[in-house]
Amino acid sequence: MKYWWVNQNQTFTQEVGGGYLWSPKTRRNGARSYFYDAMTFVEPGDLVFSFKDTLIQAIGVIQGTGYESPKPEEFGTTGEYWSEFGWRVDVTYTVLPASDRIRPKGMIGQLAPLLPEKYSPLRFNGDGIQSVYLTEVPGSMADVLLNAIGQPALGIRDVARHLDPEVQRKKAEEAITHAIERSTIEETTRKALVAARVGQGRFRADVLVVEPRCRITGVEDQRLLVASHIRPWHRCPENEQRLDRFNGLMLTPTFDRMFDRGLLTFEDNGDVHVAPSVTTSVVHRIGLDSHQNVGRFREEQQSYLDYHREHIFRQSA
Repeated sequence: MKYWWVNQNQTFTQEVGGGYLWSPKTRRNGARSYFYDAMTFVEPGDLVFSFKDTLIQAIGVIQGTGYESPKPEEFGTTGEYWSEFGWRVDVTYTVLPASDRIRPKGMIGQLAPLLPEKYSPLRFNGDGIQSVYLTEVPGSMADVLLNAIGQPALGIRDVARHLDPEVQRKKAEEAITHAIERSTIEETTRKALVAARVGQGRFRADVLVVEPRCRITGVEDQRLLVASHIRPWHRCPENEQRLDRFNGLMLTPTFDRMFDRGLLTFEDNGDVHVAPSVTTSVVHRIGLDSHQNVGRFREEQQSYLDYHREHIFRQSA
């Protein structure tokens, strides 16, 4: 579980009422922003603190990863300079009773040593930073906030901790599939995107051109190979990534499952890493060498591998 902070001074009513977060993809000048990119880093089951008018007024449980979406009509004239297309994340919010809302500035003595070194939502004097939208906060800082709010917040965290990640993943995939099927995308591409969810269709054929055999075992029999997304289908913020041949590997089923669950990953140079939770005996039985190298990956694959190491493998580990 990760913890996030969102500043919703302008859009609290719309976002909390509608059950979502929404941001542009870039700043007004076209430059990328961590606070918008963070919309594509959230995971189902993460918690988000909703900050408005100097108070934490609600707590949300993230229901899926970020996906492309038009700016909500209910924003009206709010954010007139924002682009018409951005990132959306589905969230289940609990609005806190007035008596349980906390003012972080009033407890900055506790929070200041715990603020993130980069992309902090607060200054050291406790003032909010207006340019921040969504940012991750350390677990230690989240613990202080949750305990200050009390049982309502701790109860929400307990519920989130018991969410089944596979159920949440399927819900996210189904929501994205529904959005694709309702979109104005050309029909052939729509079908290709839906088929790519399970490693089939055009995606599989294109990946085989780049990766004609299992990276680990060298097996070439296509009947025994699974086309696996490096950055998972439901975590791709853009449809182009869902179909990108460089966002795929061919793996035999055991290694596909390990890679998909974050129990195994690769360095750009081909070094294989196995999660500490996989015992040495299992590693030997499935035929892995503790120092195995599967050959350097193409430059176009490396950003996807970086995402897998940081957000899939590291989270599992």
